[in-house]
Amino acid sequence: MSEDVFRSGFVALIGRPNVGKSTLMNHIIGQKVAIMSDKPQTTRNKIQGIYTSSAGQIIFVDTPGIHKPKTKLGDYMVTIAHNTLREVDVILFLVDAKEGMGPGDQWIINQLKEISTPVFLVVNKIDLVHPDELLPLIEQYAALHHFKEVIPVSALQGNNTSRLVEQIIAYLPEGPQYYPSDQVTDHPERFIVAELIREKVLQLTHEEIPHSIAVDIEEIKRRDERGTVFVSAVIYTERDSQKKIIIGKEGRMLKEIGTRARQEIEALLGSKIFLDLWVKVKKDWRNKMNQLRLFGYHERDY
Repeated sequence: MSEDVFRSGFVALIGRPNVGKSTLMNHIIGQKVAIMSDKPQTTRNKIQGIYTSSAGQIIFVDTPGIHKPKTKLGDYMVTIAHNTLREVDVILFLVDAKEGMGPGDQWIINQLKEISTPVFLVVNKIDLVHPDELLPLIEQYAALHHFKEVIPVSALQGNNTSRLVEQIIAYLPEGPQYYPSDQVTDHPERFIVAELIREKVLQLTHEEIPHSIAVDIEEIKRRDERGTVFVSAVIYTERDSQKKIIIGKEGRMLKEIGTRARQEIEALLGSKIFLDLWVKVKKDWRNKMNQLRLFGYHERDY
């Protein structure tokens, strides 16, 4: 392989919920483009993150975690994950070294058998297990599918991620640089800002609330001559009881959500932020197509 060859292509991250797909992509890119949470099914859209070096350009597609859907939103998330597998040059199948093989892994492997795309087995969270535990786990997965590469990593600590990047680029076709070198995502500012706010709700709330929320950015504009950016956003939930939890006693929870989100939005935009947050109820929005379209989930993606 000539060192002068520039390679580029699309790479899907797939795996059970909460195996670290967003963490891995954010680490490789060096900037947060996908939100992180310990709640499963955090990712709802295909998040495209872009890594560029002198050797090539990787466009990462972080799919929603595959799970058994219970709502129309769940159907949407699983369909997106399935369709992505047919559109990319390399697939990274992430598994959790600490959790081991789960029932969802066999189902995912069955889907992988139906496609010809090269698949890497990426064993994540190796920092949480003894090295002696890795080989038996790898052999367990290797018995079920022929993986082109097997690469243990720690997405959180960055262990072995540079080798992973090298191997990905080696499998990509010769191609153009699709995006400028300093671009890290193809999503507009509004999407990323909404996701950062949703991340803070996920981190601070519990029980049924995480999956019943959506965030809509109503306005982003320059507020004054000092360059302060005014952001108006609405957190939507499905029930009045959930709204009360998100607002919290004397508004404390909403204030904390706003404070944490504002800090990250300021880092993203490089400006001081005035964040105006509201909470509203849209009953059962996850099962209504008109509401799903409002929040960016479209039938064309099915």
